[in-house]
Amino acid sequence: MERTPNLFEALLPIICLIVLLTLNVFVFEDTLAGSNQIALLLAATVAGIIVRRNGQKWDTTRDQVVKTIGSAMPSMLILLLIGSLAGTWMVSGIVPALIYYGLDIINPQLFLVTAVIVSGVVSVSTGSSWSTIATIGVALLGIGKAIGISDPIVAGAIISGAYFGDKISPLSDTTNLAPAMAGTDLFTHIKYMQFTTVPSMILTLILFSIIGFNYDFSQTVTDVAVVKTVIGESFNTTPWLFIVPVVLFVIIILKVPPIPSLMIGTLLGGAFAVIFQPEIIQTIATNASSYAEASYISFMQSMFGEVKLATHDADVNKLLHTTGMQGMLDTIWLILSAMVFGGIMESGGLLARITKPIMNMAKSTGALVSSTVGTCIFFNATASDQYISIVVPGRMYRKAYEDKGLKPEVLSRSLEDSGTVTSVLIPWNTGGATQSRVLGVATFDYLPYCFFNIISPFMSILFAYLNIKIRRFRPNSDSSETKKVPE
Repeated sequence: MERTPNLFEALLPIICLIVLLTLNVFVFEDTLAGSNQIALLLAATVAGIIVRRNGQKWDTTRDQVVKTIGSAMPSMLILLLIGSLAGTWMVSGIVPALIYYGLDIINPQLFLVTAVIVSGVVSVSTGSSWSTIATIGVALLGIGKAIGISDPIVAGAIISGAYFGDKISPLSDTTNLAPAMAGTDLFTHIKYMQFTTVPSMILTLILFSIIGFNYDFSQTVTDVAVVKTVIGESFNTTPWLFIVPVVLFVIIILKVPPIPSLMIGTLLGGAFAVIFQPEIIQTIATNASSYAEASYISFMQSMFGEVKLATHDADVNKLLHTTGMQGMLDTIWLILSAMVFGGIMESGGLLARITKPIMNMAKSTGALVSSTVGTCIFFNATASDQYISIVVPGRMYRKAYEDKGLKPEVLSRSLEDSGTVTSVLIPWNTGGATQSRVLGVATFDYLPYCFFNIISPFMSILFAYLNIKIRRFRPNSDSSETKKVPE
């Protein structure tokens, strides 16, 4: 017979994980290369021992782990396709062309604000922060590097905009998931989110404006000229290349699922490489006996492996380096390890045991929203998946919100303000691991500059404690139905 874990048992695996992850930061230069994965597996082992000691059969634990890994499988497939898309878009000249033309039209002082807005518009249109960061985000990072802005700052601007769009787009999976868990409809949810999302974005734009207008751009003109010259000499930067990103965005807007969309974008990138970049093709496949063979080799290499395009400028060479699907394997390893840990913690009731006292202490509306926000962040850090951080707290807190007479959109907004946007701030979460790998910037490096992602949870809590835009039910004196209290 299974025994309910006590609080110490539930916390012990998390304590072990925190200690190991902290130790890894000081001991290993690249924690994503394996040390964090092992830390997660060791913490999962501790959790497994506790769960087994409490009487759970191994088959039950294993089945839950497999189920949890299965829930993350679409994310891992998307991650592989993002790697291949980045490779073909680089070889085809699409990303270099975006950088080349972007350097002409972007004001350096307004670049960070522009990066936020462009990423936000694209993400709203596509409903996907991941696709936005993997495409336009990579190009914006290259532009930022060319004009001399620190990579972590640019990454923070890109992520802030992308997750703003993901959070409010009706095409986003999380934007549809949150109201489904809370029991409200999509457009009521989106409308109600504006009350916390818009102020968060305004503060984000103000902060990036301050950084931009106080940044030292004394070397910008020279750097931009060099980058444009080198890219122009190395690639055929024709505007025709922009057909590929336009087609990709259109098919995503038409609600084609992410995996086939990214595959189409990858294949189009490879085709355009063959058509527009014959010199690059020959450079990659130097031993090929014909252009057809060189095209095949270059296309395959850009999808699965490393491609380094050498120029006479070392900084530009860094922009033109991709690793294809192969470069995503450490991240997939991390996600698998995180899912093992999260699966065991969930199967043994350890996560539920930790969150139970939090729910019991949530007496006021502000405390309830704060508990929801904290629980979503907790699940992002322990279950390592943003979908779990929305689904589980949504189920847990739904009745508590009903008992307090709160409309379901208060819960759905709280889930999005915390579960969706903070996943990218956790290095071992699917969101943080993916964006760190795609942008080539460590999660803890870009985290301080993800202003929108940091501000959103606090904005939700602030509104709750100030009782601003908190929709309630109250009994109707004339009938048994309910009606909304005026806001």
